[in-house]
Amino acid sequence: MTQTSTLTIAALHERVEAIFRKAGLNAVQAGALARVIVAGERDACKSHGIYRIEGALRTVKAGKVKPDAVPVLDANEGSAIVKVNAGGGFANPAFELGVPVLAARARTLGLAALVINDCTHFSALWPEVEAVTKEGLAGLVMCPSYATVAPTGGNRPLLGTNPFAFGWPRKGDAPYVFDFATSVAARGEIELHRRAGKQLPEGWAIDAEGNPTTDPEAALAGAMLPFGGHKGSAIGTMIELLAGIMIGDLTSPEVLDYLGTTTLAPFHGELIIAMSPESFSAGRPGDPFARAEVLFEAIVGQGARLPSQRRFVARRKSEADGVTLTAAEIEQLDRLLEKGLDAIS
Repeated sequence: MTQTSTLTIAALHERVEAIFRKAGLNAVQAGALARVIVAGERDACKSHGIYRIEGALRTVKAGKVKPDAVPVLDANEGSAIVKVNAGGGFANPAFELGVPVLAARARTLGLAALVINDCTHFSALWPEVEAVTKEGLAGLVMCPSYATVAPTGGNRPLLGTNPFAFGWPRKGDAPYVFDFATSVAARGEIELHRRAGKQLPEGWAIDAEGNPTTDPEAALAGAMLPFGGHKGSAIGTMIELLAGIMIGDLTSPEVLDYLGTTTLAPFHGELIIAMSPESFSAGRPGDPFARAEVLFEAIVGQGARLPSQRRFVARRKSEADGVTLTAAEIEQLDRLLEKGLDAIS
């Protein structure tokens, strides 16, 4: 039986933040990254948990992200657009700085957008969208990536995995949240298959010659495929336009040109849109939150599962019992804390 250790959420956060501090990140960067990594482990999202630490440190060591960056807010008073320049740091502290202003603006105007520029994207988008729903607002979050996905009918990487997330607040219950890559699977999932020596399902990827493949090594050297064929390809392109070109930041091909590799975290921008259900439905009959619950109950009543429900179940368990890590994972954390950036090849 594999030996395991169980840590409280607070203890795991302390350890992860200490790793980033040891590697030279300032308190702003280290704290925000630790929060999102621990959230991944807490919610049993292993592809977005401590697995991501080494990639973040590798990006720091390569000089492609500023470990001492301090994001700068441009509240742009009176406008529906709030901007934060991440200053070359990670997206997470920039988002944490901007979201209170975004929420206040959305409640006042009914709708507002947060633009994050010059940031290194890190981990999933559901932490951002859940932060929006905590403010009683519906939210859309999106960003490009680096060119790793072939458009439908194409044979080479051009689009990013381009994650897209949505959240709807629920009174007295966990929000309705989905967060998915516009590729068939997130790149992290393919990497986890590679590490485990497992073949990919058919239809996930093509090799460097444009042929279908189930070999994760060949997939990483080739291109992933968009979900839903031309539909996923079109949504991925929309995200390049809205969260890249429209906000004056890099598109996925430009990110790959800048980094020169897919082994580092991508550098680009992020777009967050917050909407007030009360403002949009004002003057119309019915409470939008109560009407949403009728829809959710109808979905569940058919035996279907709302997205993110497994995450929320795992979260409740972790909050009660702690987060369980394998001996290898504990060893990884210990090594990173001891050696810092020297632990990264």
